[in-house]
Amino acid sequence: MRLTTAELVERAADIAAEARGAGAAAVLGITGPPGAGKSTLAAALADGLAPGAAVVVGMDGFHLSDQVLKAHGSRDRKGAIDTFDDAGYAALIDRIAGRRPGSPPVYAPEFRRAIEEPIAAGTAVTDEPLVITEGNYLLATTGAWPAARSRMAQVWYIELPDAERLRRLVARHHAFGKPLSDAEAWARGSDQRNADLIAATRDAADLVVEWV
Repeated sequence: MRLTTAELVERAADIAAEARGAGAAAVLGITGPPGAGKSTLAAALADGLAPGAAVVVGMDGFHLSDQVLKAHGSRDRKGAIDTFDDAGYAALIDRIAGRRPGSPPVYAPEFRRAIEEPIAAGTAVTDEPLVITEGNYLLATTGAWPAARSRMAQVWYIELPDAERLRRLVARHHAFGKPLSDAEAWARGSDQRNADLIAATRDAADLVVEWV
């Protein structure tokens, strides 16, 4: 389904309004393959809603650190499903979904691309009725991912034609320090293997959208 930012903001506003009316917090998941525009859409939704209505919590804050990945021998597969703390992410989403107005803040980690590492307590979740979480594996069926999904009101899957998605991925990797040849190899190698796994979860989404 092709939807504009305004149309998606309207859908997100409905979820937020329902949560506010129930005196609870709703979690909206945004998923899709690497380079599809998940973090950009999540930010656009939060910016498009009323002030204080939404906050973004990224799954990427649960990347294992480079030190841990090197110890596991998986640094060259960073971004694969087994290079995340899925149980930690599920526990965070459970805490967020259980919040009530006036509850103490919940602090979430965030991922800093400039250093390619997660940092603790980078985002505070307070009394926002809508928490938007984005990441690759929200619909995965292994590990603790289903526990996280069970606490989300909806999960939207973002599609983008592969040629454009790959172009964006290469540009992003290059912008953050990879030589162009390495950026292209990573996008067509490790990233593509992850994209194939994520594509297999597409039909479990509440909404499949081509964002325009």
